[in-house]
Amino acid sequence: MIASRYAWRSPATLILRNRNWNIRRLPRLVTRSISSTDPSRYPLQSAQDTAQGSAKDVDPPPPPPKQDAGPSLRSKMLEAAATSFASIIILGAGFGIAGYAYHKTYKYLVLKKMIKAFEPGDPVLVLAAMGKDVAPSDSTPATHWVRRPEQEIVDDIVAGRDSGHYHLILGEKGTGKSSMLLEAMRKVDGEGVAMFEAHADLEIFRIRLGKALNYEFHEDYIGAYFSERGPRDTTALLDIERALNKLEKVALKRRTTVGRPLVLIINQMHLIRDDEDGKDLIELLQQRAEQWAAANLVTMVFNSDNYWVYERLKQMATRMQVLSVVDLPKSQAIAALKKYRERYFRETPSSAILEEVYDRVGGRLAFLNRVAKSNDMLATCDDILEVEKTWFLNQCWILGPEMDDDVMDQQKWAAAAFVLATALVDKEAEMDKTYDPELGHVLPSVALHEAQQIMTRADFVRAFDRLNLFNITSAARVRAASVPMHRALREIVREPGFREHLQGTIDRIADIESLGRTRELVAKDLVLGGKYEIRPGKGKTGGLDVVLREKEN
Repeated sequence: MIASRYAWRSPATLILRNRNWNIRRLPRLVTRSISSTDPSRYPLQSAQDTAQGSAKDVDPPPPPPKQDAGPSLRSKMLEAAATSFASIIILGAGFGIAGYAYHKTYKYLVLKKMIKAFEPGDPVLVLAAMGKDVAPSDSTPATHWVRRPEQEIVDDIVAGRDSGHYHLILGEKGTGKSSMLLEAMRKVDGEGVAMFEAHADLEIFRIRLGKALNYEFHEDYIGAYFSERGPRDTTALLDIERALNKLEKVALKRRTTVGRPLVLIINQMHLIRDDEDGKDLIELLQQRAEQWAAANLVTMVFNSDNYWVYERLKQMATRMQVLSVVDLPKSQAIAALKKYRERYFRETPSSAILEEVYDRVGGRLAFLNRVAKSNDMLATCDDILEVEKTWFLNQCWILGPEMDDDVMDQQKWAAAAFVLATALVDKEAEMDKTYDPELGHVLPSVALHEAQQIMTRADFVRAFDRLNLFNITSAARVRAASVPMHRALREIVREPGFREHLQGTIDRIADIESLGRTRELVAKDLVLGGKYEIRPGKGKTGGLDVVLREKEN
């Protein structure tokens, strides 16, 4: 009955419709159903199924072998730990190699950038050329340029031909020191030379040094992001030391290739403050200058207007050479004024006008250039004289015997300035000549120690030098800051009643100091009519004995 019921269905249909049947009985059932049907319909299938069914009936297949249990928890933890440790080692090694490669590459790029700072061309030359309307690399000298006698020495220093020393260029403001350095740089197109301006603030000094050397002080170093304290978290003085260390490496490479030392020019050294920070900076720069001069690596050039810089450098100077720059002599000053006038107005002034201009302003290039640019040169000379006179009076005019005691300290300083001015004017009368036909003006001067003795103070004269009231030369001689300033001092001192006014001020200062040192004692018994008897003391120390006598009725 079962065979007749499922005879027309296939074995797959039987499996799908009878899921609850025993799977072992299914082949036998299928065989029976097929055998009960017509064998001619499924000849091949019937034979195969019959053979399979008989084989299963005889020997059923053995059950599959049981698989072993999975890995234990401990082995899994060890495998995960080993994988993590290997990953950390690979990542750490990768970051370490990458960081080391970046660090080495950064240091190489720093030196390469600094080498470019000494290649031909310099921003200082570009700015100077813009002011003179000439090309920065033009090798022909300008028609208005005045060649000073010191120009050849400066050319040898900047070109690297004068080695083994470092130099201090000292002179008054406006004598042409910076112009000579720029002219020497222009002749070599700035190759192997770097120049920058000094400043009182050490941070600004650091920035200007870095700009001149093309050095960033590790401010662009990415490694600082991965540390608690970056390389820049330090003082400006240490940054300057780092920059000089890099410069030394560049100079060592250059000596093997070029054979000439680098030149580092620091202009306006007098702007550095005369305090502890300024002294530390000057000491640092001088130590490097001494070492590099001995090894012919770098020639450092200091340019200053004030004498105190020379005094500071003189204390430890071994290889320093001082170049003093003064006003032009008469012949060169007149030639310079003539060239200036031809350039600005296309005219040639008469010799009488040129002589008169020199007599009034002397050979200071700054004054000559200013006069040459004006329409009325003699009127401009008078303006310069008035400006110098006003500057001196505003800085140190004396107030006379009626001054208040609160201004005594300032009046000491002012009176000392006029005492020195009076001494210089009086010394002019004692000189054999104050004007030379070839050299021009011969200003009266006194030695530095004599000036301190005249003022009875040793600390004022350097302050006068900073204010351009007086000038201290490299030979330690004190004189007026310029020819117009000396003419102004002469006019002030020769005014009627000036010496009496100065003496009254000095007396008033002495009186105030005397009052400050005097103590007044008041005895009440004397005020009330009592009497004291003063007699020599009888003790071993001597002295006076004061005995109160009774009041007589």
